[in-house]
Amino acid sequence: MEQVIEQKPTAFVDRRQTGSSGRSSGPERRQFQDSRDLERPDVVELAEAIDQYKLRHRRRFITFEELYEVISDLGYHK
Repeated sequence: MEQVIEQKPTAFVDRRQTGSSGRSSGPERRQFQDSRDLERPDVVELAEAIDQYKLRHRRRFITFEELYEVISDLGYHK
């Protein structure tokens, strides 16, 4: 006779919600380092536009096409 072992379901742990701020204690994982040169406002503007795009579209990383879209939305053109 085969013995059947019942397993109790484990509780789901949502690791995205760590603490009250929603951030983990480790280093922030970004596609680009947060090395914004505060002496160049254009660089800060681009970095903020990329961050907003990633938040709006729920993306951690963006493609070159998406980067081009962000840059062209800022008014830059070739």
